[in-house]
Amino acid sequence: QVQLSESGGGLVQPGGSLRLSCAASGTIFSINGMVWYRQAPGKERELVAAITSGGRTNYVDSVKGRFTISRDYAKNTVYLQMNSLKPEDTAVYYCNVNMGFEGVDYWGQGTHVTVSS
Repeated sequence: QVQLSESGGGLVQPGGSLRLSCAASGTIFSINGMVWYRQAPGKERELVAAITSGGRTNYVDSVKGRFTISRDYAKNTVYLQMNSLKPEDTAVYYCNVNMGFEGVDYWGQGTHVTVSS
């Protein structure tokens, strides 16, 4: 059994920063990719940032230069540093961890990020 625990969401003013964390616990084996998704009200879920087991990163165009994804291999934790936040970044942010040879996906419960003055 694998659990993902997310934290770090909240209310922030435009231009502010937040750091999201997602820690995997339980029976952890061979983490492949770790990904942050988000879903805004009335919109489909979209990939925000991803990091591979080798440390390669990928971002959706709208967050490039503002968000940084990183991972702590020892703690089985992935982070999302979000700077220069905009109202359009408001969404529920979910972490996704892919594990094992068969590539099983696990999801966090989501953390709310609201960017508003």
